[in-house]
Amino acid sequence: MAAYVQDSNFLTRRGVVFLAIVALHVFIAWALATGLARRAIELVAPPIQTEVVEEVQKKDEPPPPPPPQMERPPVEIPPPDVAIEVPVETQTTAIQDVTDKPVVRAPPPPPPPPKPKNLVAPKPGKNFPTAEEYYPPASKRLGEEGSANVHVCVGPNGKLTEDPTLAQTSGSARLDEGALKLAKAASGRYQPGTEDGQPTNSCSVFKIKFELRN
Repeated sequence: MAAYVQDSNFLTRRGVVFLAIVALHVFIAWALATGLARRAIELVAPPIQTEVVEEVQKKDEPPPPPPPQMERPPVEIPPPDVAIEVPVETQTTAIQDVTDKPVVRAPPPPPPPPKPKNLVAPKPGKNFPTAEEYYPPASKRLGEEGSANVHVCVGPNGKLTEDPTLAQTSGSARLDEGALKLAKAASGRYQPGTEDGQPTNSCSVFKIKFELRN
C-alpha cells in the first residue's frame, strides 16, 4: 500500500514537470508569434548604434624655411698693371658694291709680243760723214768740245724714216745742232738694223763726238 502511494506521488510530480515543459514551449511559441520575445531581447540587449566618424585629414603644411645663410663679404683683388694693346679696326671709305648684279671681270691683257730674235740695231755705214765736217766754226774758235747722243730711226734701205732727235745734249747748243745736221745728212749711209738676219725698220742711239785737233 505504501509502495502504491509512493508511485502515485512520483507520477504526479512527473506530470507536473511535463505539463510545465509543455506550457513553457507553448509560451515560447506564443511569444515568438506575437513578438514578445523580440521586445524582451531588445530590453535585455539594446540595439547597437554605429556612428561614422569622419577622419580629419591633416593639411599639408609647408616645410619650415631654411636657415639664413651668412654672406661673405667680397674680396677685392686689385687688377694687375698689364697694358693690353687692342688693335684698332680701320674703317675704309671705299664704296662697297652691294648689288646683286654679277661682276663682269675684265678680259685678261693680251700677251706681250714675242721678243725678236737676233735683233741688230742700225749703225753708221760706209762713207758715213765725220764730226770734223760738221764741227761748228764758232765752237772751234771758242775751243768748245763735247759729245751729243742722237736718236735715229732707219728703214731697210738705210735711209732715215723720220728726222733725228737729240737723246742727250753735249752742253753746247752749237755742238748739238752740228750733231743733228750730221745725222740728217747721213741718210742713206746707215747700215740698217736686222731681225733674224733680215733688214727691218729699227731705231738706235749713237754718239757724235766733237774734239779739237792740234
